Amino acid sequence: MQKTEKNALSLLLNGIIFENPVFVLVLGTCPTLAVTSSVKGALGMGIAALAVLVCSNTVVSLLHKLIPDEVRIPCYIIIIAAFVTVVQMIMQAFMPELYALLGVYLALITVNCIILGRAEMFAGKNGIIESALDGLGMGLGFTLALTLMGTVREVFGNGSFLGMPIGVLQNYKISFLVSPPGGFFVFGALIAIVTALTNGAVNGKRRLTCKACPMSKMCGASGEGITEEDKNGAI
Repeated sequence: MQKTEKNALSLLLNGIIFENPVFVLVLGTCPTLAVTSSVKGALGMGIAALAVLVCSNTVVSLLHKLIPDEVRIPCYIIIIAAFVTVVQMIMQAFMPELYALLGVYLALITVNCIILGRAEMFAGKNGIIESALDGLGMGLGFTLALTLMGTVREVFGNGSFLGMPIGVLQNYKISFLVSPPGGFFVFGALIAIVTALTNGAVNGKRRLTCKACPMSKMCGASGEGITEEDKNGAI
């Protein structure tokens, strides 16, 4: 029981912190930069992606043994697209303002590399519960990352939060932050901060790992990672 709980917590923390899709894996940068000029847009996109991640991971895990290997990617895309369509219809019916705000980026969740990547790398090789937890962790990590970016950009760029003006900041707005270049600036700054805070997690030694990289199998990396001390010794 304790082992199961530990594995579940590990899967959640993996997506939220150690392999955060935005700040660590640097995936899904298009919607990350496009919708984070406001907290409302960032939170809406994050929750939509989270719902699609959990549902698509669960279904892919359930059906992966029935899907021929030669057509697995098209099948995964069809599964993802079905859930994206459901999310779009729900949002259009009950949250039309948010639906209009997200625009084309909502439909583009279908080809978001985070969702397709988790289907291919994890859900297609693991059980239903593990896949759902992986989707939940990655979805929460994506949502938190977008919300953090949206908060920084809206608060300091517009002097507001969720559209509500913050009086003390109205005369000190940094309009640059809500522009596209400002989005890149905030994105890079937050990546640097997260890297500095999470990069020493193995016995006090910085770990250099290829485990999270989608290209690790193609380049022959073991995925286990090495410490800086091992790397220096090898050199």
